[in-house]
Amino acid sequence: MTRVAVLGAGGGIGQPLSLLLKADPLVSSLNLYDIRGAPGVAADCSHIDTASTVTGFHADNLPKALEGAEIIVIPAGVPRKPGMTRDDLFNTNAGIVRDLAQAISEHAPKAHVLIISNPVNSTVPIVANVFKKAGTYDPKKLYGITTLDVVRASRFLSEVVPGTDPKDITVPVVGGHSGVTIVPLLSQTEVGKGVAGADWEKLVNRIQFGGDEVVKAKDGAGSATLSMAYAAAKFTHALLRATRGEAGIVTPAFVESPLFEKDGVHFFSSNIELGKEGIAKIHPLGTLSAEEEKLVAAAIPELKKNIEKGVKFVGA
Repeated sequence: MTRVAVLGAGGGIGQPLSLLLKADPLVSSLNLYDIRGAPGVAADCSHIDTASTVTGFHADNLPKALEGAEIIVIPAGVPRKPGMTRDDLFNTNAGIVRDLAQAISEHAPKAHVLIISNPVNSTVPIVANVFKKAGTYDPKKLYGITTLDVVRASRFLSEVVPGTDPKDITVPVVGGHSGVTIVPLLSQTEVGKGVAGADWEKLVNRIQFGGDEVVKAKDGAGSATLSMAYAAAKFTHALLRATRGEAGIVTPAFVESPLFEKDGVHFFSSNIELGKEGIAKIHPLGTLSAEEEKLVAAAIPELKKNIEKGVKFVGA
């Protein structure tokens, strides 16, 4: 049995994510929690013809929702609106994530915890330091979900190079999960090596700020919810496969990392290899082009600031 809990299941990301996880054959039990709406989402999902069971939990039932959870996915928080950066979301979402982390440390301390709530560059350090204070921190089991950046990179690159299929393209995306901290390593995929000059700059900018397209297109009514749910479900499925013993699963995620510790950056997204117990290996960045080295250099100070903001929030 694999029990997955979604915290924030009633929201714009949580609802489609719950649907996708209900359809995942590796999920046997799905617990859906939110301050409102989760029982309704659970009832709706429970009609889908897959074998997994679904249970919805009201606001006062968080401990019960966490009971027995092996993987916990957190999309809880407020969405981004036009003109807002992910950092603008900090004050509200930081408190939500902190409180959920405290509950997890008490009721599901051994679970894998997947953070979607923005700003990920700050919320992952918040969760890490809440767990540290509680004595339950396992860096191998905490992940910031940056898969949407990878999904966008594959899709946007395929649009630039005619005759390519995004499902056949894998672009490593490193750094963080907002703006200039998102660094697509286009030189590390055959399809991307031929993109240069103004086309390269335009593509990189679109990958870094792709979320803005959705926020503007939704005209204030939301942010990237469907694509984010798809990306989160994709990462969750990869982790489920790894925890069941499948080897060789490599994907980027924002995790505690030694790669840029010397620069005071203790969390960084790069390719990680997943294993039964979580993160089995953190891969180095590999060979970068001169342009990519500049992107990484620009990302580091911003990442450092974002991480420190999260750490300061919990008083670590």
